[in-house]
Amino acid sequence: MTPWLLALLLLTWPPAGQPAPPTCYSRMLSLSREIAGAYQNLQATELSEPCVRYLPRLYLDIHNYCVLAKLRDFVASPHCWKVVQVDVLKDKVRKLYTIMNSFCRQDLVFLLDDCNALEYPAPVTTSLPDLQM
Repeated sequence: MTPWLLALLLLTWPPAGQPAPPTCYSRMLSLSREIAGAYQNLQATELSEPCVRYLPRLYLDIHNYCVLAKLRDFVASPHCWKVVQVDVLKDKVRKLYTIMNSFCRQDLVFLLDDCNALEYPAPVTTSLPDLQM
């Protein structure tokens, strides 16, 4: 095989999906985002499943120490028994709790201890601040 052909093959070879294995932090972050998306979808189906409105709020911030209690409360919620979407969501929440409390406990740094922030999250702004000189 000529060096030019080898170089061409190496350049056109598809890159690996992830150059490095996921870390505990990246797994917690991606799972919390996945849970947040599933919770929002569940809230959108509230009309078909009225019990959803009685589930605890599920705003997740993995840097807030109160998130562990929030995850426990959500899993222990007696509402929506035998609703498949809720059961799947509770399984994901249980998995995140286990990862945070067991496997990644030493890697996790809590920056906040504000339980109220998980109940009433600050609105996200998408506009730039008005800078006056």
